[in-house]
Amino acid sequence: QVQLVESGGGLVQAGGSLRLSCTASGGTFSINAMGWYRQAPGKQRELVAAIASFGGTSYADSVKGRFTISRINIKRTVYLQMNSLKPEDTAVYYCNTKWDGSGRWTGTGDYWGQGTQVTVSS
Repeated sequence: QVQLVESGGGLVQAGGSLRLSCTASGGTFSINAMGWYRQAPGKQRELVAAIASFGGTSYADSVKGRFTISRINIKRTVYLQMNSLKPEDTAVYYCNTKWDGSGRWTGTGDYWGQGTQVTVSS
């Protein structure tokens, strides 16, 4: 069973940058797609970005051109580089995976990290 641990959140001013990390333990990281979600107060959790095992990526329209998802398989880690942050990016960010070895991102999985808070001040 996979365990996901996020890190890298914090408080940043609008226009600033943060890099989130999610490290997986258990199983074979390299064959699994990974995703980042976020949930702001009073809102539904939404998919921010996803990356396939072979590196293909997808992004929510709201973050295209500002956020970059990447992975380093030997480190069992997926990253979310967030640039030009806006107050509306404030949320708890979660790592997610199906951990089914399919390689492609096919939607929300059952495995979640504990979340990391990102707060962007105006």
